[in-house]
Amino acid sequence: MHNFEYKENARKLLTPEIVNLLSSIYEHKGRQQLFVEAKNDELKTLLEISKVQSTKSSNRIEGIFTTDKRLEELMQKKSEPRNRNEQEISGYRDVLSTIHESYDYISPTSNIIQQLHRDLYSYNQNGFGGKYKSSDNIIAETDGNGIQKVRFAPVPAFETEEAMRIMTERFLEEWNNNKTDKLLLIPMFILDFLCIHPFEDGNGRMSRLLTLLLLYRSGFIVGKYISIEMLIEESKETYYEALQDCSAEWHESNNLYEPFVKYYLGILIKASNEFESRVEYLSDSKISKPERVKRLIQTTVGKISKKEILEKCPDISKKTVERALSDLVKEGLIEKVGASSATAYVWIQK
Repeated sequence: MHNFEYKENARKLLTPEIVNLLSSIYEHKGRQQLFVEAKNDELKTLLEISKVQSTKSSNRIEGIFTTDKRLEELMQKKSEPRNRNEQEISGYRDVLSTIHESYDYISPTSNIIQQLHRDLYSYNQNGFGGKYKSSDNIIAETDGNGIQKVRFAPVPAFETEEAMRIMTERFLEEWNNNKTDKLLLIPMFILDFLCIHPFEDGNGRMSRLLTLLLLYRSGFIVGKYISIEMLIEESKETYYEALQDCSAEWHESNNLYEPFVKYYLGILIKASNEFESRVEYLSDSKISKPERVKRLIQTTVGKISKKEILEKCPDISKKTVERALSDLVKEGLIEKVGASSATAYVWIQK
């Protein structure tokens, strides 16, 4: 069985590149705390948007979809789930809310992880919510010829409960020692969780929920306002590559952690930059809302969609954004490209 030596493996990760990434994240953290204290009202809008994006993206990574309209209804609890996809979306919504509201009181023990998984499947009648797998599972991939091959064989079912107990105990022991940087411990723990793959289904979504839980418990709140899950979805090929690189020889405890850790730290930096950018747009009350839309497009490299503008300026109504875009097109300052759902806008360089 894997040795779960978090202290020693974290020590090996302290390369100049990773130390620089850590330093950057801690600089962002200091600024973010000031934003949270000073811009509480503005951040409420970001919080609600992030919840929707997180629920949508984390489920979509696993091939679970619904329409934007139904997603909005489910997130606002205006409707009950109508099918399996919506049941799983609703379960994710509930566990995400639990973590947002109670992270200080949720320690990632083996038993707590089972309870969170139970709640993830609370709308399903499949019977395996909250229970470790009863049969072995594999992580497979299909090649260009349609032939499926095993990419990774997780911990066998009969060893899963013991592996989870040992992993969580050793992780929490190192966590509570406060001697190893928690930003190194978190992705190591998530990688180990994914290599155990303890449940019949929902392991990917659980890993992302646990990531948020641990980030919040260690004082990194950026994931409350910027969807970490959405950033993972946008870079999922890199995510899976890092996961594959680090799962090789995991059972023998000879695996790498560095690619997966660097990927996660990179996601945190991207989220932090996005957070500070959005807060800046939200708090810039000296200029009109149409002017803010104009400046956002002007400072965007490449094209930007109406949806992206609304996400970056959540306090500006859809009607105001549409009017501003129409006026800017008429003034010859921006160009409308694409059609239908692919419509976007580009600043005309003069």
